[in-house]
Amino acid sequence: MIQISGLSHRYGATPILSDLSLTLPRGGVTALVGANGAGKSTLLSLIARLMPIQSGRIEVDGMEVGKTPTRDLARKLAILPQAAEVAPRLTVRELVGFGRYPHHRGRATAEDHQKVEEALVAFDLQDLADRPLEALSGGQRQRAHVAMTFAQDTDYVLLDEPLNNLDIAASRSLMKRLRALAHDHGRTVVTVLHDINYACAYADHMVTLTGGQLGPMGPPAEIVSKALLSQVFGTDAEVVKTDAGVLVQV
Repeated sequence: MIQISGLSHRYGATPILSDLSLTLPRGGVTALVGANGAGKSTLLSLIARLMPIQSGRIEVDGMEVGKTPTRDLARKLAILPQAAEVAPRLTVRELVGFGRYPHHRGRATAEDHQKVEEALVAFDLQDLADRPLEALSGGQRQRAHVAMTFAQDTDYVLLDEPLNNLDIAASRSLMKRLRALAHDHGRTVVTVLHDINYACAYADHMVTLTGGQLGPMGPPAEIVSKALLSQVFGTDAEVVKTDAGVLVQV
């Protein structure tokens, strides 16, 4: 599990996160949701050590993020930030292969190649494996980037708004694959999602943030309500509850 204690962060004099303490469960899909500027991406970046921790403590399965050697941490968690830019002439297989670098450090073994092939299969990229990234659609490129994190073979996969710029078909396909990644392969997926309905449909656990502070947390079907939407998003949208879960009317 990911244990966060007394976490605060500022940009200059502006507070972004204020004394957060929470536990992100091991296994399944956890969605971080909230309005723009709520601190979701900052929290994910701090967990991934993409920026230094200013105040507080984060532990991943007992490993303190601020003190664990980078190579050891890279074997425990993989991160896909919003702006994941790579050379467009790379092939899909080459990109996915980068996920193995924390393990082989430039000397790939047969096991590393096998993990790459498994990732290509898991994200239905076999037929695109030798195609350059510049020849792919946006949804295909995003699948390739997520496959790279899968190939890293970590217990935790952190994704910052992976549905950005994807149409509904590509978004649904990717979320289904992420859920399978968590449930069928025993991974823990923590993802920032902009659309609360995707969180309601695919997440096992939801953490809400508002103004850098924690809001309600728990299974979406249990916590998503009209009151939550007002508190977290400042909207009066209606919530429809069904046997399949909850849906926010837009």
